[in-house]
Amino acid sequence: MARQSVRPTGAQVDFGENEIIVSKTDPKGRITYCNDIFVKVSGYSESETLGQPHSFIRHPEMPRSVFKLLWDKIQAGQEIFAYVKNRTKNGGHYWVLAHVTPSLDDKGRILGYHSNRRFPKASALAVIEPLYKELRVIEEKPDSRKDGLKTAYDRLNAILQEKGLGYDEFVLSL
Repeated sequence: MARQSVRPTGAQVDFGENEIIVSKTDPKGRITYCNDIFVKVSGYSESETLGQPHSFIRHPEMPRSVFKLLWDKIQAGQEIFAYVKNRTKNGGHYWVLAHVTPSLDDKGRILGYHSNRRFPKASALAVIEPLYKELRVIEEKPDSRKDGLKTAYDRLNAILQEKGLGYDEFVLSL
């Protein structure tokens, strides 16, 4: 699937406040299940979705530093709440408040990940959008993508430290 060929249009796709987008992945992040709401909102059919890395719907305006934080937590066996901007098949976008949890076997080994996503509050996005824009600017400045990611990740953690909150607490306080 060539997600790079889908250019963002700026068109926002909304879904109902009572609708929940659900997906499951294997330990490497490849989609093994998606519900009808996921299909409806993303614009991709189930057959186009299954087996794809979950990142195929990642919007280019999403900071990589936020995904680093997300992956660090879930690979450590912890849950996370995060605001995520995804891209639709036709180039639109939709914001979600994601709750991602690892699925564990009886020995505590990660079998995959489960994500429930709800429509976010506008007041939360009023805080998240400028923060994510700041992080993206930081990520794009250095010559090295790795250095940009580290600098933005450090900035995100400094902001959270200033607030005296973990990322989940910050997200849920909005």
